Amino acid sequence: MRRIFVALLALLATSCGPPRWETLPELSPADPPQRGGELNVGTVYVTLSALSWDPADWTWKSNHDTGMTREQLFSADLSQAVSRGGDQHYTLDAYIPPEVMRGELAESWEWEEPLTLAVRLRRGVMFPERPGFMKARELDAEDVVYTYEYVSSSPKRISTYFQHIDRVEARDSHTVVFHFKTYNTEWAYRFGYGYYSSIIPRESKGKDLRDWKNVTGTGPFFLDRYVQGSVQSFGRNPGYWDRDVTPSGEQALPYLDRVTYRIIKDEATWITALRTGKLDVLEIMRWSMAKHLMETTPELQWNRWLATQGTSIALRTDRPPLNDVRVRRALNMAINKQEIVDLASEGQAELMAFPQHPEFGRYFQPLGEMPESVQELFAHDPEKAKALLKEAGLPDGFEFTVQVCSCNPSHMDLLPLIVDAWSKIGVRAKIQPLEYAAFLSAMTTQTHSEGYLFEQGHVSPTSTLRKNFETGQIWNPAMFSDLAFDAKLSRAFATRDEEERIRLVRELTIEGMDAAPYVWLPTPYVYTAWWPWVRNYGGELRAGAVRPGPIYSRVWIDHELKKTMGFR
Repeated sequence: MRRIFVALLALLATSCGPPRWETLPELSPADPPQRGGELNVGTVYVTLSALSWDPADWTWKSNHDTGMTREQLFSADLSQAVSRGGDQHYTLDAYIPPEVMRGELAESWEWEEPLTLAVRLRRGVMFPERPGFMKARELDAEDVVYTYEYVSSSPKRISTYFQHIDRVEARDSHTVVFHFKTYNTEWAYRFGYGYYSSIIPRESKGKDLRDWKNVTGTGPFFLDRYVQGSVQSFGRNPGYWDRDVTPSGEQALPYLDRVTYRIIKDEATWITALRTGKLDVLEIMRWSMAKHLMETTPELQWNRWLATQGTSIALRTDRPPLNDVRVRRALNMAINKQEIVDLASEGQAELMAFPQHPEFGRYFQPLGEMPESVQELFAHDPEKAKALLKEAGLPDGFEFTVQVCSCNPSHMDLLPLIVDAWSKIGVRAKIQPLEYAAFLSAMTTQTHSEGYLFEQGHVSPTSTLRKNFETGQIWNPAMFSDLAFDAKLSRAFATRDEEERIRLVRELTIEGMDAAPYVWLPTPYVYTAWWPWVRNYGGELRAGAVRPGPIYSRVWIDHELKKTMGFR
């Protein structure tokens, strides 16, 4: 009943098309889930330690680090995953299509009026006892109100993130009411399953939430061990409320005794850890590493998916000469982006899949359907690039610095190729590698260099526009600002009519790309690998904004198979 590894040739045959997904066979009553054991995971952020445990710090990675322990109002319905016979891949970094959004802490919700949303909480969901922190007790509406007020009052918050909400109140012990100022199409994401919506108990008041020992929540696991730069480990919560529906009946979750994130800085080391069974799952690797493992370790099982972080080089539009659109367009045209796809990526990339992602459905517009002015940003034309620089008064080119994170091997390999291409039009770029903490801080404090090579999650059709283009946004390192663009984007957020919203999103995407505040780079296909003893798993990565907790709570280990394969 176990899946057989898909042959490498079959994978290569689909390398220029959409990802190929395998489907797990349905579990039968004769093959019920097994309990116990530890799952060792190299996560999609395998090189990075936790950035902060405090929700008020508004770190993008918080859900990943605490999402085994803290829960949210909504999550993804994992019964709709491809591996369970559905059609959802669950690799998008933060987008849950409305039709597969499930209540997690929320049992039900309804719009009582156009701007009044009532959310009814599940009963019997417990915060466990945390010695020195709190006694065990039931989750209630006051916890949700407390969490909202805590994160929304943070000085580190994204200033526009909750501007659509007037107030949040507890109508009774298990009903939370959100009063809106204006409708926002992302209402479910913003404080339902987003980056900054994990519910914490009101006993958190006055506690040092920067201390990992104070991380607590209603989720399937406890965070009970953390060593920075090495390990982050979660033990089973025996009182967890959720159940898994299987052919052999409802099962209490989680199945595993422990899930451990291994933090590994070196790419060769994490590949070796997977090959030797020290990692059960490696959530992300680039094609060059995957190809090697497919040849040397054919027992591994695979998922191939189009990266949900767009790669680009932000060009500071607030500094000359990058404040001239002709210069920014020249930097795009100087690069042979198709060659990056064909040679550097060996065909394992798409020329354009950012700022919109193909899995956003009709919000995504293929490059061939876009205006010629956008298409030429992806065409290699160094002569026109030189002409644009000359027209901008830079016939001899110019010098600037591009910062890159040393934590990303792909970027470290890619940037020298780009710098070489720029040199052919007279542009001299200096590469400045930074460790992640310094790299992120440079952007958030707006002290980053003129060029900034980074990845940014798509999130959703509207949030990708907000983050990349809206005036004053933290994740807009291009410092792009266009008040007419901002006004149209506000209309897109406020419209309830999806057809009109699709039209606005497509127009805004074209306008933003045409202005070239970024060097738009190809989006790679990446790979998830796991050993066949990891069951009830098909490469799913996120059940909300970068949040894997619901996924790993349903994974179990086939202990007999693991032993048969020579691993303990």
